Amino acid sequence: MSVSSGRKITQILGAELDKLVTLPLIWLTLIGTFILNLVLAAAFTSVGLQGVAGTQSILNIGLASMGYLQAGFIILGILATCSEYTGGQIRTTLTTIPWRGFQLSTKHLALAIITIPVAFIIVASGVLYALIMMRDTAVGFEIDTMIKTLVGATGYLTLTTLLSAAIGALLRRTTPALVILLGYYFVVSPLTRDFQPKYFPDTAGSYMYMPPSSDEINVLTPMQGTGILMLWTLIFITAAIVFYRKRDA
Repeated sequence: MSVSSGRKITQILGAELDKLVTLPLIWLTLIGTFILNLVLAAAFTSVGLQGVAGTQSILNIGLASMGYLQAGFIILGILATCSEYTGGQIRTTLTTIPWRGFQLSTKHLALAIITIPVAFIIVASGVLYALIMMRDTAVGFEIDTMIKTLVGATGYLTLTTLLSAAIGALLRRTTPALVILLGYYFVVSPLTRDFQPKYFPDTAGSYMYMPPSSDEINVLTPMQGTGILMLWTLIFITAAIVFYRKRDA
């Protein structure tokens, strides 16, 4: 009996979700990222309490850990796709689910389903901590601005996770993927930020959650930053699917 495409995708998605939620390294990474974010939020807030902070400053302080926080989501994306190659589990996966394009696409979808709520909770915890600790200075705090910023930060971390997963699928090895991505995000990009175009994934993506400022003109709008990072992510996912379908497991 043939299986409809809709039911096929649902079954594959359920299998991919089950694999992700039962992988201990996924939860260790998320828990470690959450703890790290709270520690950094406390540290940045402590420094911020020494000065006067308005709405924008509180958001900046609450999101000051984003540069470090993204490391956890890069690791999350790489683990999601590279873990199956450890011990040859990928062969079992492809025997059970021979539709490679569907399988890798739904893996990214399953990863997004897990990442979105977790990223929102982690980002919101840092901003909420800064708001509580600096509530006396939060004069005229705008809830709309906070929500837009949190949504932008969540979107940035989700797209970064998916991009990392795609690169992990291309390389198929955890260590090289980690070295390349962490090396780019934490060494190459910071050192060349003044010279590189604003259309690289991390630079463009940062405008997704950058609070509006009257002191400087943003090069990109949040929507432009979202579009550029989304384009980078789709390019790498497409490349990962093409190579995944052509080569041996």
